[in-house]
Formats: sequence, structure tokens, C-alpha cells
Amino acid sequence: MKYFGTDGIRQKGEEFTPDFIAAIIDGLAKYAGNEIKVLIAGDTRESTEWILSDLESALETFGIEYANAGVLPTPAICYCFYEMGFDFAIDVTASHNPYTDNGIKIFERGADGGIKLSRPGCEAIEQALSTKQAYELISPTLREDLHDEALQLYREHLLNYVQPTDFHKLNIALDCADGATSVINKTVFEELGAKVQTIHDNPKYGTSINHNCGSTHLESLQNLVVKNHLDFGAAFDGDGDRCLMIDEKGEIIDGDQIIVILAEFLHLDAVATTVMANQGLLNWAKKQNIETEITAVGDSNVAAAMREKDIKIGGEQSGHIILPGQPTGDGILTALAVAKAVAESGKSLHSLASSMTKFPQVIVNMTATPEQKESLKTKEEAKNLLLEYSQKLTNVNGRLLVRPSGTEPLIRITIWGKDEKTIADLAEELKTKLGEIL
Repeated sequence: MKYFGTDGIRQKGEEFTPDFIAAIIDGLAKYAGNEIKVLIAGDTRESTEWILSDLESALETFGIEYANAGVLPTPAICYCFYEMGFDFAIDVTASHNPYTDNGIKIFERGADGGIKLSRPGCEAIEQALSTKQAYELISPTLREDLHDEALQLYREHLLNYVQPTDFHKLNIALDCADGATSVINKTVFEELGAKVQTIHDNPKYGTSINHNCGSTHLESLQNLVVKNHLDFGAAFDGDGDRCLMIDEKGEIIDGDQIIVILAEFLHLDAVATTVMANQGLLNWAKKQNIETEITAVGDSNVAAAMREKDIKIGGEQSGHIILPGQPTGDGILTALAVAKAVAESGKSLHSLASSMTKFPQVIVNMTATPEQKESLKTKEEAKNLLLEYSQKLTNVNGRLLVRPSGTEPLIRITIWGKDEKTIADLAEELKTKLGEIL
């Protein structure tokens, strides 16, 4: 597909013109008809505000019933549209990307909750975008604001999921990435009794989202946890569907380790993960006789495998964790679940994470055009090079994964192995040779 990537549509904010947005609604109407109800909301980047406004105009023009919930985390949008009786949700966000980017995620109703828009729905929107026209848009005369109602509904959902529990002994920090979790994060943890320090918690539309903060820049949270002798810290991305954690020693606890912690705490016998999983997770599962379902990258792929195989927990190393009974990743809920494991086990986060021994892992990003991404799959010279390096790593008990990013103009080279310097050198060497070929 030209527009839909791993996680919806993502591009520069200014590329979401009124006509582009109207074409998205045109495609959605062709897929589902006009007799639908749509909830719209998004994160805190400055372009989200005017994209939401243009979405209102487009929905008004096509005669579709809608309401605007303003700034909400992605999992809140996914939960609330379903519970509030809407047929679809349109989430305006570029997740962990810089504020200059933006995106569209669309959810529809599944059997038990919101799910990512189906392939036929995506194809209908792709078709409308490929033939977009100059639309005559109607400005709404009445805008329905459901922010407070949706926020309260989501708050109750979070609290109900982890209760009964008591966080009174926990002293923690939260990095909200100046993103969507800023509107609710601290409140929920404090209601459960935790002492909470927050950083990067500006809920206003602006340019600071994800900038040197959140789950992609953990340094300030690490410093805060260690300096103030806190039990742990939790960091979220801009739209709140990811969570990474910092233990009491200042060490990063990633999504693979979180899966291990929660699978052991909940006594589960199967997990779902992606090809990006650290070798340590796979070794832990084998040792514990835990069934492991491995999928392509993307939390929607993990969620689909979980539904098909009836697996209760899954996720990605990046911090997308799908918990029992949940249709999609939820950063706040993940942090609450880990906090519950810490509080009820009486063990530190570092101790809980020690069940898994991480293998050294190196990720090298290589800037790539769409044509270069395609050449990676089709060019025989590139295929042979990857086979050569895969064999090199197999010989030293390592593993290689090279894949085009579905959300950024990058090719990612990931190598796992026992010696960090060796795999770092191999990654840079491969990047140079691949660059020459592509």
C-alpha cells in the first residue's frame, strides 16, 4: 500500500491537507457507508489540533455523525469509542515520531473491542486517496466535545483492571513524553496510593512531544529514578500505547522483559512476540517450557496471533504490550500491571526482570527511500549479502534481522550475539556494504 504502513498513515504534518483528510473520510464512507458514528481524538503535537478540526469538516461534509474527544492516549481512544457506541475511531497521532510528523490510525469494532481497520477498509481509503479531488467542505455549526466523558470512562477502566491493589509503598516517576498520557497518568497512580513524580507532562498542543523525552529518550528518567532513590520509572511514547521502564538501579526494562515479568506473575503458559524479540526472551521461554508465537513486526500482528491462538499476553521489545483481555497495546495499563507485580510480589523491578538474561543487541538505522526499501527485497546482490552475514552470525550463535521501517524512511539492521563489540562492528560493516548496493 502507498499510504498505510505498519501503523496507519504517517507523514509530515503539513501533508494532511483538507483535501487529503476529506479523501480519507470519502474512503471510509465507501467502505462502511454514511450511517456510521465516528469518534475522533489525538495526541499533543501542534498539527493534531488543526487536523482534528479538518476531520470535523470532512465528516460534516459527508453527513457522518461524529464527536471530538480532544487529547487522549491511543488505547483510551480505542477503548472509549467501543464502549460509547461509536462504529469507528480516528486517532490523529504519529506515536513516537517528532512533532513535525503526524498520522492517522483508524479503529473499528471487533468481537470484543476495538481493532485496527481491516485491510478492505484500508484499501478503500487508499483508492480514495489515489483519486482525491478538490472537496467543497462544510464547516460544522455545532461541535460535540466528549473529552471529559471519555477521560473519565478510561480512568475507570484502568482502575478496574488492576484492582484490588495497593501502591502505598511505591515511590515512582513517570515520563509522559509531553504527549497524550499527560492528561491522566499521574492521577491514576496516585488514586491507587503511589507517590508520583512526573516529568515532561505538558498536555497542550505544541512542539515538545517526544523531544529528548519519553520512551525513545530515557536518560532524564534514569537520572531521576537513581537520584531520588525511587522504586522505578515508567516512560511512554507520544500517544501512550508504549511503555518502557527504569528499575531502581537505573537500568532499562524493555518490552521483552515486561512480557517475561507479567507472564510469570500471571502464571501464563504462552506468549506472543515478534521477530525483533531479544534472544534472551526466546531462551527464557524454552527453559520455562513457555509456548512462543513469533509474528512479523507490528502490534496488530501480535494482537491477531493472540486472538487466533488464544494467547493472553504479547508485545514488542519497543514497549507495545497487549495484556489479557485487551485488544491493543496500552502503556499506562502496562505500567500499572508491572507496578501491581512489584507491589504484590514484594520484589524489586530489577529482581523481577532478572528471570530473563538479555543477549547483547545492536540496532543500526540506515536512511532509505521507498525505492531503496523495495530494492532490499528484490535486488539479488542485497539478498546474497544478507545471507552471507546471516551465516557469519549463525557460526557465532548470533542472529540477524534487516527490515524496512513501516513508519520512518529507514532500513533497520538488528544483530543479536554474545559479544557486543563483535556484533556492533558487523552491523556497521553490513550497513556500509548494503548502502553501496542500494
